[in-house]
Amino acid sequence: MIIGVDYTAAVWQGAGIGRYTRELIQAVVGRERGLHYTLFFAAGGLPATSPYLAAVRTLAAANPNVRLRPIPLTPRMLTILWQRLRLPLRAELFAGPFDLLHAPDFVLPPTQARTLLTVHDLTFLVHPACAESGLRRYLSRAVPASLRRADMVLVDSQATAADLARLLGVRGSHVRLLYPGVDPRFRPLSAAEIEPTRAALGLPAQFLLFVGTLEPRKNLPRLIEGFALAALPPECALVIVGRKGWLYEEIFATVARLGLESRMRFLDFVADAQLPALYNLARLFVYPSLYEGFGLPALEALACGIPVVTAHVASLPEVTGNAAVLVEPTSAAAIAAGIRRALDEAPRLRAAGPPQASRFTWAAAAETLLDCYEALRTS
Repeated sequence: MIIGVDYTAAVWQGAGIGRYTRELIQAVVGRERGLHYTLFFAAGGLPATSPYLAAVRTLAAANPNVRLRPIPLTPRMLTILWQRLRLPLRAELFAGPFDLLHAPDFVLPPTQARTLLTVHDLTFLVHPACAESGLRRYLSRAVPASLRRADMVLVDSQATAADLARLLGVRGSHVRLLYPGVDPRFRPLSAAEIEPTRAALGLPAQFLLFVGTLEPRKNLPRLIEGFALAALPPECALVIVGRKGWLYEEIFATVARLGLESRMRFLDFVADAQLPALYNLARLFVYPSLYEGFGLPALEALACGIPVVTAHVASLPEVTGNAAVLVEPTSAAAIAAGIRRALDEAPRLRAAGPPQASRFTWAAAAETLLDCYEALRTS
């Protein structure tokens, strides 16, 4: 059987769905079940020096059952052709024949094959004000249309499955749960392993950490307010790692309003190779997101043995279990209290994090995915 995988997010996005797709496909292609994989992706405008392009070429070179099909169009152009204009240009015209199309990024390209669709979350419906207006309108049309065409739907959490049933009426045995995993490189590290990253990034001796895109759903203004209310020693900073997404102006306005410029660090994007050390360097990882389909950064912090403060909403309690301090994300005072509690309970939280994280592996995710492929092949 030939599996066609829409790999566009994986070669364009450093974090989020790009990272999810890279990790999952890397875990699955080496498992022998007589399967062949065609990874197709929008390559128009993709820099030749892209590390993600180099990574997928390495993946294909190491696995004879993987072939690459770059499409000489930009992601925007493909989206216009397939989702906005709805032209019947089947993915097979660009990628060659396949028996099953796996779309890991919310929408299905046109195809005559069986289809497997991943819906990671329903932010655009649960918190519409947190989504950029054009993207919200697009997803509100394209995701329900893709769900109607999908032979099977994957979700990252029980919380997302419940949202699909509640908001879109999508339920039943064709909705399958596939938990993402955490790479083994996310683990407690020694001082000798992490101090070079501190020096390379110019990090302070003490800091709290957030990792994620700068956008409203991540709730960063309240995190900054909570950090101020926690009244930590002045040498303790708040480090925010993530690229600017959309509607992020309030974040910087909050810093200025509270006079916290000297205690804030914005690092933009940090290379994957530096992330395990970055987590290990932090006193706490604070992730008070308003909504997550899974919350991979919180899981990675747990795996590194770092105390985690996160929100008691959506999938986050499902992911962190009893190994994190859960707070009400709409209250800066609650976030501040959670920070203080996590510092007080740091030994317990450090011990609880890695065992909780070990419940989520990419190997288990790959086996679940293979079972889904087989179910679609035989149905």
